[in-house]
Amino acid sequence: MTDWLTVAYFSIGSALLAVSIIGVAFSAGMPALGRWNRRFFVLFFSLLFLYIIVILLELISYSSPEMVKAQRVIILFEFLFFSVLTLMPMPLLLHCAKEDIKGSRLFRAAVSLWGVFVALLIAAQFTNAFYGTNPELAYVRGPWFPLLIAPAVALTLLNTVSLFLKRKKLSKELFVALLIYLLPAAIMVFLYMFAAVEILVSFWLVLCAITMFGLIFRKSVKEYMNQQREIANQRANVMVLQMRPHFIYNTLMSIYSLCNQDPGKARQVTKDFTDYLRKNFTAVASENLIPFSAELEHTRAYLAVEQAQYEEMLTVDYDTPFIRFRLPPLTLQPIAENAVKHGIDPYAGPLHISIRTRQTSDGCEITVENNGAGFDPAANNDEPHIALNNIRQRLQMMCGGELTIAPRNGGGTMVKVTIPLQNPEAVQE
Repeated sequence: MTDWLTVAYFSIGSALLAVSIIGVAFSAGMPALGRWNRRFFVLFFSLLFLYIIVILLELISYSSPEMVKAQRVIILFEFLFFSVLTLMPMPLLLHCAKEDIKGSRLFRAAVSLWGVFVALLIAAQFTNAFYGTNPELAYVRGPWFPLLIAPAVALTLLNTVSLFLKRKKLSKELFVALLIYLLPAAIMVFLYMFAAVEILVSFWLVLCAITMFGLIFRKSVKEYMNQQREIANQRANVMVLQMRPHFIYNTLMSIYSLCNQDPGKARQVTKDFTDYLRKNFTAVASENLIPFSAELEHTRAYLAVEQAQYEEMLTVDYDTPFIRFRLPPLTLQPIAENAVKHGIDPYAGPLHISIRTRQTSDGCEITVENNGAGFDPAANNDEPHIALNNIRQRLQMMCGGELTIAPRNGGGTMVKVTIPLQNPEAVQE
């Protein structure tokens, strides 16, 4: 074996060892993968690691007379690990297509072909008709070598055909990843029947390892983000369903008092309160971005009810010329509610709340200001922290938005929400 080819083999082997170790650690440590996927990818990268170890031992044996007797055993394990790595895409394909693996005819056919290959491999240990070594300690093919590789060729073709048959049940990224894995494998194994293309085997393994690593990384991140979004939605649901009892009680008592004093106002407060409740439960059921106009109506209904209770102690002004964008439900209304709850003080004079929107060069901006006591980030009261952190998390996960909070000039608090409109989901047509 030439020096440059030896260097190439060891370089590829070292890179693959690093990828396989990282793959095992990543697969085992990522809870978002799920139990079946975690086990599959840990097994895949563990087998890849062992396969590369065997290849490196084979390279060493070519230059070491002491290891010549072990060459046949080394090559046995090399072919064995190679065949298992060729078989493994089938259960992954069936699992992702949500089919019963053990009851699948395709899986049984794949296992049968793998079993034929293993049987021929065992037979090859008792004859040089399949492969062996020459007096110079070099690996040589026997006349029956194509017969040994034929089941592996059939297995890769079966995997490739099955992929196209099941493509409608797979996500686009999974189909592409498996296609990158299987198509080069089928070509490479077919060529391997007739030509010594061991270097292509190594390159294929690099390709499939990178493909699989990219697949689990993408799948893990996607599932993790979905889990975090679900957690955020559950927090929002709890926050809404645990509406302040005293707010509902005070609203109903205000309506009761107004029925005799000002029936027209009582009807208006009842309507505003009904709108608020309806939009609250609509927001809880929504999992996608909603038009800002809907969120603004929700906020108006809430603040109208509060104004009916506090009267001249609460004033609100709106300056919202830009409304053609989307945002997560329960973004503006909880901010306004937080401003009222923590800003109203009968002994400090009227509370004034200002809600503004404007379009910026890269998105839009919502500002909510009040002249209340102000928000102290170091305060022991965790409630406003929890509410605002919940909004901040949902903004980041659902549309890449941000929430900042700062003291207002002249006293009070300013909460600012920015939403990048380069996110197509945030643009309202």
